[in-house]
Amino acid sequence: MNAYMVFYILGHVLRIEGALMLLPSLVGWIYGENQGFVFLILAVSIFALGFLLSLKKPKDTTFYLKEGCVITALSWIVMSFFGALPFYISGEIPSMLDAFFETVSGFTTTGASILSDVESLCHATQFWRCFTHWIGGMGVLVFLLAIIPMSGGSNINLMRAESPGPSVGKLVPKLRQSAALLYLIYFFLTSLEVLFLVCGRMPVFDSICTSFATAGTGGFGVYRDSLASQTPYIQWVATIFMILFGVNFNFYFFLLYRHIRKAAKMTEIRAYFVVVLASTLVIAANIYHQVSGIGAAIRHSGFQVASIMTTTGFASTDFNQWPEPSRVILVVLMFIGACAGSTGGGIKVSRFMILIRSIGKELKSYVYPKSVSKITMDGSPVEHEIVRSVNVYFITFFILFTASVFIVSFDNKGLITSFTAVAATINNIGPGLELAGPTQNYASFSASAKFTMIFDMLAGRLELFPMLMLFNPKLYVTKPLFSRKTK
Repeated sequence: MNAYMVFYILGHVLRIEGALMLLPSLVGWIYGENQGFVFLILAVSIFALGFLLSLKKPKDTTFYLKEGCVITALSWIVMSFFGALPFYISGEIPSMLDAFFETVSGFTTTGASILSDVESLCHATQFWRCFTHWIGGMGVLVFLLAIIPMSGGSNINLMRAESPGPSVGKLVPKLRQSAALLYLIYFFLTSLEVLFLVCGRMPVFDSICTSFATAGTGGFGVYRDSLASQTPYIQWVATIFMILFGVNFNFYFFLLYRHIRKAAKMTEIRAYFVVVLASTLVIAANIYHQVSGIGAAIRHSGFQVASIMTTTGFASTDFNQWPEPSRVILVVLMFIGACAGSTGGGIKVSRFMILIRSIGKELKSYVYPKSVSKITMDGSPVEHEIVRSVNVYFITFFILFTASVFIVSFDNKGLITSFTAVAATINNIGPGLELAGPTQNYASFSASAKFTMIFDMLAGRLELFPMLMLFNPKLYVTKPLFSRKTK
């Protein structure tokens, strides 16, 4: 393994984090808060550490997928650790474990919180807490590729290890241009949402923080009740943008460059909107008797479907009180997730489509044993390697999910709480049901349960395998410097 390259890129990641931490420091200065100095000192210290690690570029800059996975996993762990220091040093989260949990939840765009009163946080901390969603939504390594020239074709391994979905490719011939283009689309949509929220008379600071949480599909809010107390207009704006950020960003690229036919062929997008629409209508019909009018039923059902399926985690009402069928639909949507190549979490719509078509192909082979058929997506055959990786992903996901539920169950909080808490963290959603519901938080869980869910949040955001690679003993086996020749 190219350890020098690992530390070199980690240095660049810390430099970026240090630079980004200047923004909450500026917010603290604007509002006259002492916490701004904490962010400033940490920003300078983290940047200096990153500068030292990345001062000398390694002679061998080549790295393969295994290094890409290790770099990605370590980057997110290190970034979360240093990102948690402002919460802990300022005393606004007195426990380092809770501060680390909150920060991991932020960067992985999960939105699971240990805080019961978010409104008591200062503006600088509020900004940083929501800003972690925006940073993690598109990925810090994608940002790194967009702003720092890195030679070598192996850079695609960073993007593959960090980007969500079964496969990752270049939108344009140069990877750096692809990363920059993704961030331009990301920034434009975020700015557009801020504008719409301000037009709805939401304060500018609150609009920016809410847009950060929506863009990253994270769900950290600046209000104790999430968005339940906001106007129907603001809830509809949040609903629309949650759905937009759950779309594969390749779709926006095709529209931007007027590749209408390619955009129209994206079957995952059509399936995504069909699931959103069908779930919204079914839940609206199911909760109609609990709300005042069909309009409110559609608004709340649409909001929660968009929030859960895109794994944002906002709440417009306490859906834990909804009838059983509606809650079951929401739990199913937790696992489906958003589109591949979006900022959303979950297993992804495309993986479920490949799995369903694989089942159909298997059933067909029972009827016609000699037939030769291929699975297709967007009018093109799906390579066997992708089908195999999807099957392995499902198996790995449910093994990890089952093990996590077992560990969390030792807290004795009930099966529904344990099951949905793990589902909400590994799928990067945030709120679950019962004691992990939208009106609750994760503060009461034990240290072992929190560490388990921290791992689940990181594994879920990084598509499982980069985190699991850290536990692969073969990764740390090095060749001897001198080998004895044998006859």
